[in-house]
Amino acid sequence: MIYRRILLKLSGESLMGKDGYGIDYNAVKHYTLEIKSAVELGVQVGVVIGGGNIFRGVKGSDRGFDRRQGDQMGMLATLINGLALQTVLEEHGIATQLLSALSIDGIVSKASFRKAVSYLENNEVVIFVGGTGNPFFTTDSAAALRAIEIQADLLLKGTRVDGVYDADPEKVPTAKKFDQISFEEAYSKGLNILDLTAFTLCKENQMPIYVYNANITENLLKILQGKHIGTLIN
Repeated sequence: MIYRRILLKLSGESLMGKDGYGIDYNAVKHYTLEIKSAVELGVQVGVVIGGGNIFRGVKGSDRGFDRRQGDQMGMLATLINGLALQTVLEEHGIATQLLSALSIDGIVSKASFRKAVSYLENNEVVIFVGGTGNPFFTTDSAAALRAIEIQADLLLKGTRVDGVYDADPEKVPTAKKFDQISFEEAYSKGLNILDLTAFTLCKENQMPIYVYNANITENLLKILQGKHIGTLIN
């Protein structure tokens, strides 16, 4: 086993399935089974989930919402997604803890790295919601922060493409894929891997990032078994 502890970043949109909005049970089940395969391999798993399938603060501000409150609405959306993922994980026999950057008594516990590490060492999946707890920060930044806090060996960003390219492969058929790239080269090429705040946080704390297609069954397991199917940034 190459990685002892990982942080998996999933977008809220990944939970939409084919509906184009909200939460699709089969989409949540897919990620549940991916996470379960990692747990059964003996890997400790933290998850940060976005809220874009319900509300995105940036887009909300474009439509007239105050950006600060729009971001707070987005943070609450991540809680809804986290509850959905926790429910399906527990349906499949995976012990799970939900930790939030926002304090919401009766629903979710406040996040702390000590709590998170304790749960992880007890082989429980930890789902982090509420972003960083502050407006103007994305869930990419939350993922970088949590990965560093729990001393993960790797931050995995699940996407719908199989790695990082020099152009959008869905629009440019001749786009070149990078199997591995340094932080410096990725920055100089202006590659869109994580938002700049999150990317800088990972670079400064030497947190490697792995970008892969999370929609393909057993891809997470393959990475954890040492197979190279995406792009490693380090």
